[in-house]
Amino acid sequence: MFDRHPTSQVLNFNEQLFLIDCGEGTQIQLSRYGIKSNRLGHIFISHLHGDHYLGLVGLLSSMHLVGRKSDLHLYGPPALKEILDVQFLHSETILRYNLVFHPISPEKPGVIFENRTLKVSTFPLKHRIACTGFRFDEGPRARTLLGDVVQELNIPTAYFPMIKKGFDYVDESGKVYTADDLSLPAPLSRSYVYCSDTVRTPEYLPYVQKANLMYHESTFLHDMVDRAKETFHTTALEAGEIAQETHAKKLLLGHYSARYRDLNPLLEEARTVFPNTELSVEGRWFSV
Repeated sequence: MFDRHPTSQVLNFNEQLFLIDCGEGTQIQLSRYGIKSNRLGHIFISHLHGDHYLGLVGLLSSMHLVGRKSDLHLYGPPALKEILDVQFLHSETILRYNLVFHPISPEKPGVIFENRTLKVSTFPLKHRIACTGFRFDEGPRARTLLGDVVQELNIPTAYFPMIKKGFDYVDESGKVYTADDLSLPAPLSRSYVYCSDTVRTPEYLPYVQKANLMYHESTFLHDMVDRAKETFHTTALEAGEIAQETHAKKLLLGHYSARYRDLNPLLEEARTVFPNTELSVEGRWFSV
């Protein structure tokens, strides 16, 4: 409706693609915006309302049909595996690739994925059914070499990775050059927080502190706050207040009610308390 589709986001982290939720039409939108589904290595499903996962079976099946071979990691509520098993059983589908399912606890936070450069955590939200949010935290970033300095000192390139990690360099004469002599401090690590469907509650706020970019559902304007509470959703004003309280750097609104053709009132409402707010819209990328 209004050229807005059910929830799904792609997070590009150093050219690794992560899919967050998979509403109906996701694979069509991926194709529309030139994103190859076979580049996805991890899919995260927040909860089992249809607008967040009904596109998943079709996407997984299409990956099978185009000959995907690499493993695909899927994170979601335990019941999601049962749903997929039934679908593939009755369609007599045996996937060509290995689908690795990771059940998420809807009741307690935890780390569900971690490597040297990225950590993904979950935290419980309060919706009509079990629902989780996701936090993506970048690992320590490398220092920036002072190119002119290392070139003048004729430092072998084999030492560059160690200097970028903060190690000192000792030349053949025994002279020590500190990492500060040879490089600039590493940029601060970045974080992205995805707050799926939830009523406003203080319980999840400790897990979303100081995000570089926070996505928060904002289904209603605040004049419908009673309806928001009844349906376990959030208003745009509340989303702005949450971003302010948790010291986010930037806020993205989303999950808009179909009653709003014009989204600017939602944006304006959130900006009354948190000016650095944007609307999430189809096909647009946001830097973290």
